[in-house]
Amino acid sequence: MNPSEDIPLSALQHWLYCPRQYALIHVERIWTENTFTAEGRLLHERADSGRPESRPGIRVLRSVEIRSDRHRLHGVADVVELRGGRPYPVEYKRGKPKTHRADDLQLCAQALCLEEMFACDIPQGALFYGQTRRRSVVHFDDDLRALTLSVAQAVRACRDSGALPRPGYAPDRCDRCSLLQECRPKIAARSQNVGRWLQRAIAAQGVPE
Repeated sequence: MNPSEDIPLSALQHWLYCPRQYALIHVERIWTENTFTAEGRLLHERADSGRPESRPGIRVLRSVEIRSDRHRLHGVADVVELRGGRPYPVEYKRGKPKTHRADDLQLCAQALCLEEMFACDIPQGALFYGQTRRRSVVHFDDDLRALTLSVAQAVRACRDSGALPRPGYAPDRCDRCSLLQECRPKIAARSQNVGRWLQRAIAAQGVPE
């Protein structure tokens, strides 16, 4: 299997947050940083920089390269705790728990990789949020697994097509995105509105004979 055909785990999180963000980062190779991404990067660096350690009944591994040949996924897990030899993934995120499931999906994709690597079932993992300084347990139920594989399929289809998803402006999402200036969703949204207005105006006048 060609490793270049694999989907990065981060791409799944980007896609569920915004398909256009995914394409700008992973297809167009555009990246800029803002306060939010810088905070997230520093949090990941702190999580990844520690050495493996052991606690009673737990072996902690950091910055673990993982992959799934079955699902054609690959990436790096911030922390994998081996509890009795069974992996328990822990992903570090800035901020606090989200209303969407993008973070849950990325963690579930890690579990799919680890299940294949360790030949075991992984029922749950955890997201550690920098703002709350607490872990949020994520259960890898059938719905989340199905969503994860569905998003992986959508990402692969978008990548293979080479098409850039159209922008759609959503303030809560777009105003926090580091690619706001590169994407310019407000301008695109206005252009689409004008186009729809013209279509309605032409349709209202009827087709000339």
